[in-house]
Amino acid sequence: MEPIAINVIKVFFLTVVGSVLAVFSTPALTNFLYRHKLWRKSVRTKTIDGKEAKIFYKLHKEKEVSAPRFGGLLIWVTTLIEALFFWSLSYFFPDFFWIQKLNFLSRSQTWLPMFSLITAALVGLFDDILQVKGKGKYIAGGLTFRERFLMVSLIGLIGGLWFYFKLDWKTIHIPGNGDFFIGPFYILLFVIVMLACWSGGVIDGLDGLAGGAFASMFGAFGVIAFAQNQINLAAFCGVITGTILAFLWFNIPPARFYMGETGSLALTSTLAVVAFLTDSVLVLPVIGGLLVIESGSVILQLLSKKIRKKKIFLSAPIHQHLQARGWQEPKIVMRFWIIGVVFAIIGVAIRLLG
Repeated sequence: MEPIAINVIKVFFLTVVGSVLAVFSTPALTNFLYRHKLWRKSVRTKTIDGKEAKIFYKLHKEKEVSAPRFGGLLIWVTTLIEALFFWSLSYFFPDFFWIQKLNFLSRSQTWLPMFSLITAALVGLFDDILQVKGKGKYIAGGLTFRERFLMVSLIGLIGGLWFYFKLDWKTIHIPGNGDFFIGPFYILLFVIVMLACWSGGVIDGLDGLAGGAFASMFGAFGVIAFAQNQINLAAFCGVITGTILAFLWFNIPPARFYMGETGSLALTSTLAVVAFLTDSVLVLPVIGGLLVIESGSVILQLLSKKIRKKKIFLSAPIHQHLQARGWQEPKIVMRFWIIGVVFAIIGVAIRLLG
């Protein structure tokens, strides 16, 4: 059997295992979430800038107080368990080829994204707990915007310092032009990209929307990693994609649970790390085009309200604007999925051609 066939089997097998494990874990998770009523007890009535959020309240007044959060646990906990399981097998059975092959934890490829996934997930988990308990200084509970900003910046700073000093990464790849030296600005760029990805977490607003979007993004980076012979990283992306698809199975309308901050913060932070590990940060805005559109619509809305004293959209991010205009949720979600897949394909093509 040729090495490429072995690697393909590894990536797809681990992806399927992650998906199946997540599916069979869901009943226990949902029973726990519903038994303890882990959903928001109230819906926020104000926007980030302190204005009345009448349209947002109208669109979300029933959904957010009837379905639990914490669905993101299904994604990152399953990924962690699978990684530790195959790592343990490889430790106790060092002479078995396939057992060694299926271990995808490696210092050079997956330690950093795994660290980002777990760290950001725990921060998001804490935020979700505050929200369902109605505690915290943010509207309707939870960490404030400033607190989240600082937490994400810290994760980005740790990642940037590690890449710069430990891995000696000081260049970024420009498709079609080669590597461009940026020196210590690499650390700053890492933090900025981490924050930019985090801002795209606003995409988690409709049943199935975030799941489908992130699945296409991590699938795309899995292809890029595989093409670069970063097989463990490709497997890592595959496992996350598989667990997201399992989450999506239960998150399509009507959603059994929502991703919550523990899911969206974990995925956006990890997406940034994976983009740097594959030296594909300049195609990240293409592959993550939906995140750019969503966070961009919020930024434009805030700037318009501050400068022009009027709104561009009925409600931001843009999926809420479409919803307010009368579009049905499945129509918005499925069309966004299609757009996301197209963005992902274009991004992969640009990176591989470059």
